[in-house]
Formats: sequence, C-alpha cells, structure tokens
Amino acid sequence: MHPTDTDTNNGALEQQIALHRDYLLRFARLQLRNDAWAEDAVSETLLAALARPQAFERRSQLKTWLVGILKHKVIDALRQQCRDVSLSSNDDDVSADDLMDQAMFKPDGHFAERPADWGNPEQDLGSRQFFAVLEACASKLPASQGRLFLMREWLELSSEEICKELGLTPTNLYVQLHRARQRLRECLELNWFASPQAL
Repeated sequence: MHPTDTDTNNGALEQQIALHRDYLLRFARLQLRNDAWAEDAVSETLLAALARPQAFERRSQLKTWLVGILKHKVIDALRQQCRDVSLSSNDDDVSADDLMDQAMFKPDGHFAERPADWGNPEQDLGSRQFFAVLEACASKLPASQGRLFLMREWLELSSEEICKELGLTPTNLYVQLHRARQRLRECLELNWFASPQAL
C-alpha cells in the first residue's frame, strides 16, 4: 500500500511543525513564567495544528501561524491560572520602584541623566541578537510586571481586556506597565546600547 500525497504532505508538515517546538516553548515560557503552563500551552498548540493541518493555508510562514495559535493558548492559560498569581505589588517591590524612579528622574519629571544615544533603532530591531537581549531583559522583570507587559505588547490585548481579565484598575495597569517599560529601558541601555551582547 503506497502512501497518498495527502499522507506525505501531512508527514512533512508534522516534521516542520516539530522543528518549531523549541521556539514556541521559549515564547510560552517568557510569557507564562511557568514551565508546566508553557509545556501545556505548546502541547495544545501542536495538537491543534496537527488536528487541522488544512487550516494552514500557506498565506504566512508556518512559524507565524503556530505563534498565532500559541497566543490564544497563552491567553487561555493566563485566564485559567491568573487566580494563582498575585498581581499586587508587595512593599519591597514598591519601595524598590520608588528608589529607581528617584534615581532616574528629577522632581520635575525630567530625566536625571540624559538617556544614552540608541543609534539606529530600526537597524537594531532587525537584529536577532537584539531580540535575544530584549527577551533576557523581559525575563528579568518582576513576574507581575512581566506578565502585564507581555499581555499588552506581545499578545496585543487591549488595556480594557487586561483590566477585565485580571481585575485591575486602569491606573494600576498604567503604573505597572510604566514601571516595566522603565526597567526594560534600563536593562537595554546597560546590556545592548552601552555594550552590545553583554548578557
């Protein structure tokens, strides 16, 4: 019995999908910050892709299609698990943020020290090394700030959706996102713009 063209195509697609597992796992771990949740989300993504290979219409790259599926699985995992994660800042976290604010800004809100020259951001954005440093910086954010930042910027959820999902006020969300962006900026300045590839 000879395999049909469909069987051959599905086998090739399965192999291609399997090649992206490590990337998908890194993506999920970065966003969920929990290995078990990340493994579950990636497994569900791969199963969904393999269950409906016809849904991949080759209008985008396979990796892009898989990340699209994974984004939905990550959002589902966050919804399911958000009650297990405390998003309220503890006193130590707040005081550390206040100290960082005081060190970085003058009382009038201007930078205490002018930010470093970031050169040509468009060129750097195209660099794999830059994204590796950005990923490392994002993984160093406090869990609550990292989760909110990733939900907003990478999963592209609206502020209203995040507030509704996590029971946050818009002000609290704004403050947490502001602090996350400050920390990312500082980390990128130290580890990429000042001395590339230091991480």
